[in-house]
Amino acid sequence: MLLGGKGRFGLPTLALAATMILASAAWAAHEMRDWVMEFPLTDFDHHSIDLDEIVTDGPRRDTITPIHQPRFVDVASDGEVGPWEPVLSVEIDGDARAYPLRILLYHEIVNDTVGGVPVLVSYCPLCNSGVVFDRRLDGATLDFGNTGRIRHFDMVMYDHQTESWWQQFLGEAIVGALTGRTLRPVPARLESLERFRARAPQGRLLVPNDRRARDYGVTPYVGVDSRGYRTALPYPLPAGLAPLARVVVVGDEAWTLDLLRQHGTVEHGDLVLTWRPGQNSIHDAPVIARGRDVGNVVVQRRLADGRLTDMPYDVAFAFAFAAFRPDGRFHLELAGTEGPAVR
Repeated sequence: MLLGGKGRFGLPTLALAATMILASAAWAAHEMRDWVMEFPLTDFDHHSIDLDEIVTDGPRRDTITPIHQPRFVDVASDGEVGPWEPVLSVEIDGDARAYPLRILLYHEIVNDTVGGVPVLVSYCPLCNSGVVFDRRLDGATLDFGNTGRIRHFDMVMYDHQTESWWQQFLGEAIVGALTGRTLRPVPARLESLERFRARAPQGRLLVPNDRRARDYGVTPYVGVDSRGYRTALPYPLPAGLAPLARVVVVGDEAWTLDLLRQHGTVEHGDLVLTWRPGQNSIHDAPVIARGRDVGNVVVQRRLADGRLTDMPYDVAFAFAFAAFRPDGRFHLELAGTEGPAVR
């Protein structure tokens, strides 16, 4: 692998290799010192992943400010959010709440309690992953913040109680005392505000604590839908599937949004996935309310008595599923002609 100088094992090549190794070690030591200073409670000796996979790309601890005291208004009383703008919605025991992506893309984390259940509302715009988790673990309630780091272009969170680091896409602790533990996902929908209002007219809508703090309603991810990212995304994907194509993730399986859009409804065992038009992309136009229509997805399970109940799911970019579910399966066509599993 090392070439140049007097040949593969020539002295100049070995010297260059040694210099590179020392430089890398020095960088790693400097990085670790920064981590320890920011997170003095984190047990960095315990981790389930290679720490080199974690990238510091500018932000630091809570530079992207989480919301710990969320404010809500009646869903019918706020006129700033467009009817097709996307919201991540949760309903527990009659308590229905909607979290607009125009707010989540600037804060990424909301610690809230819905229907008496402490929840973590998480959204990573880099991989378009929006998942709601139960914040309870072993009888304790965790509070979450943002490390400012990413892994495979996905947010790395931390909990205040142990300062363990958590992968947002998986809801799994990857560094620290809680390494290997996972949070339970809560059924939630990524839908337009219009659809949320129709099914939960008494629901509540998250509003900014300070409307002047960010350019809410404007997205910095202009054109990502069409241009993609400048950085190459080195994750194996089935032929013809773009890294930033949206897929509907349920556990270790993912259906392309194009497949759902084509058929409207897809059934897989007792799972029922549906797509309906009328939701703006936040990765398209500068103003979210003018973003192209990517549609609404609902994932439900059919019970023995025929009733349907909501299931946890994620509408993420394909590369994220490939990165975090390397043995998962992409469904590119209907049953019998599915795409190959990603290895």
